[in-house]
Amino acid sequence: MTQPNSEFAKDAAQTAKAEREVQAEIDAKEQHSFKSDDEDRPAMQAGAREYPAPPFPKQHLAKPGLEADLRLAPMYDAPFYKGSEKLKDKVALITGADSGIGRAVAVLFAREGCDIAIAYLDEHQDAEATKAAVEKEGRRAILLPGDVADPAYAEAAVDRAIGEFGKLDVLVNNAAFQEHVTDLEDLTAEHFDRTLKTNLYGYFHLAKAAVPHMKPGSAILMTGSVTGIDGSRQLLDYSMTKGGIHAFTRALSGHLIPKGIRVNAIAPGPVWTPLNPADKPAEDVSEFGAKTPMKRPAQPEEIAPAYVFLASPHCSSYITGEILPIVGGY
Repeated sequence: MTQPNSEFAKDAAQTAKAEREVQAEIDAKEQHSFKSDDEDRPAMQAGAREYPAPPFPKQHLAKPGLEADLRLAPMYDAPFYKGSEKLKDKVALITGADSGIGRAVAVLFAREGCDIAIAYLDEHQDAEATKAAVEKEGRRAILLPGDVADPAYAEAAVDRAIGEFGKLDVLVNNAAFQEHVTDLEDLTAEHFDRTLKTNLYGYFHLAKAAVPHMKPGSAILMTGSVTGIDGSRQLLDYSMTKGGIHAFTRALSGHLIPKGIRVNAIAPGPVWTPLNPADKPAEDVSEFGAKTPMKRPAQPEEIAPAYVFLASPHCSSYITGEILPIVGGY
């Protein structure tokens, strides 16, 4: 049997001793100060203003969910965000723009100089509030109620936007349907069909209707989700559609390069909007977002600047086909 080189063995022993000394030092510190469960750490605050953290009011909204009915109003107006003409004189059609992320995106787009076509289902009170917020920024807005799953509505919405504003530069596919199930057998064909029709067919129909009218430098943005990356055991159909949106983004981006149209997706984690209180039980809503590393959900105004960045040719002209997760840490 070959004996180890004595010098190497001696060096190795010294290295092992040094490693144990490092370990002992860390162990001693952890015994006094480290809390492995991290339960007492407050929610992370790294923004221009403080954002609320769980527990939230226990509430359950009727579909599709009105922001006006949501206790603890979502923060969408981003008062510290200053526009700089990143979307000057452009026109955007935003689906699901009545509330939540869509409303926040509409407000920041307007602050950057963009006119807005507000597409939504039937939440008229919320849509009027978004319209007023856009007009407060000094831009024009129109309301387009209808079902994105209907290809005839998609054509009509695009035609109306172009008829009103003369062009279409940005499409934001954002409208979504989400409803959890605890058992696979509870996911009915009707439920499954509604999710796919809204979240996938809707995105396809709007893109198909919009592309012929979009010029080089235009952009299409898709709202994906962390569920499309990680999955969610109670959102089987929703996770499927969000993964599909990510794949559609990648495929469509390559397809539209010859036309000079960029396509990107934003994949948020939990965001405080009517979508989840209109899905989850009231008890779960109270703790919404608490399990993220930041220990809170995002507010819509924390997500919207990413849409500005990816819509603006001044900021992201060399970016297409990307999926941008905004999930509150890893």
